[in-house]
Amino acid sequence: MGGDHGPRVTLAACRRFLDRHADAHLLLVGLPESLSSFAHDRATVVPASEVVAMDDAVEVALRRKKDSSMRVAILQVKEGRAAAAISAGNTGALMAIARYLLKTLEGIDRPAIAYPLPNGRGDATTVLDLGANVDCTEHHLLQFAVLGSALDSVLKNREAPSVGLLNIGSEAIKGSEVIKKAGELLRIAGKSGDLNFYGNVEGNDIFKGTTDIVVCDGFVGNVALKTSEGLASMIGDFLKQEFSRNIFTKIAGIFAYPVLSAFKRRVDYRRYNGAALLGLRGLVFKSHGSADEVAFEHAMSRAYDAARNRLLDRVEARIARAAPLLATAAEGQPAAATI
Repeated sequence: MGGDHGPRVTLAACRRFLDRHADAHLLLVGLPESLSSFAHDRATVVPASEVVAMDDAVEVALRRKKDSSMRVAILQVKEGRAAAAISAGNTGALMAIARYLLKTLEGIDRPAIAYPLPNGRGDATTVLDLGANVDCTEHHLLQFAVLGSALDSVLKNREAPSVGLLNIGSEAIKGSEVIKKAGELLRIAGKSGDLNFYGNVEGNDIFKGTTDIVVCDGFVGNVALKTSEGLASMIGDFLKQEFSRNIFTKIAGIFAYPVLSAFKRRVDYRRYNGAALLGLRGLVFKSHGSADEVAFEHAMSRAYDAARNRLLDRVEARIARAAPLLATAAEGQPAAATI
């Protein structure tokens, strides 16, 4: 029911997803009258009488709308009827409801939003947090690094993905006090073998693919996400304008079309849609609110891959391995033991 377009887009994406995943079953949660047009032998409508609006305050979504489609969807995960929940709705409400119903994993204070951003290596850099936590301590950033490592190792089959700490420079002496302290914790984790810590990285390193994972607070991460989406859109609009100016640019466009198509596909944010809410006792994925059916299907496919590859179990195992590190860091003691 959520997002800028609601069932008009999400139901079309559901059909595309089911056509591509013969072993998947969908629970479509929302107002029955809005979902009645969808019929499929591997889809079931789960009724909800309320909808969380995109501009609803978190308090309204959490306390007043007890039968919202968002809440009912996450309940399906909590009660074991679904392996994952996907929503394009209100991000703050989704995070609050998911945290309230599912709770966080042992050793994790706050969930984080992790999202892949395309990089120059033809891959994607996982960035977290992207908006769930505006104010973070150094301990939160360490927890995000552990969560991001678990996600990347599962979805990309990397044993020791590299982690970078987003900063205004690569030198250890740069940044705020929180960033400096986080760097110290991450370097200790790197020396003990608990994380593959690369060091400080800058904003352009996200798109260079310098590290597999980049850790930051939610304010900075959300700005980076929106900037990358705006840049990709601007490039697409610019190319359309330039190659339609006159007969010569149109001819040039014909010859350049294969290269431009490949480039457009690489930076198309729709291919990377679907942010994981990491640190919860259940799988929840957030689609961009403006997603079209292609983008929303990609978010569903990411959630499907996470469930199929037992992401939650493997994240829990990774956190359990890092428990001494997280505990000693939270107590302000050096974490010297190798796990």
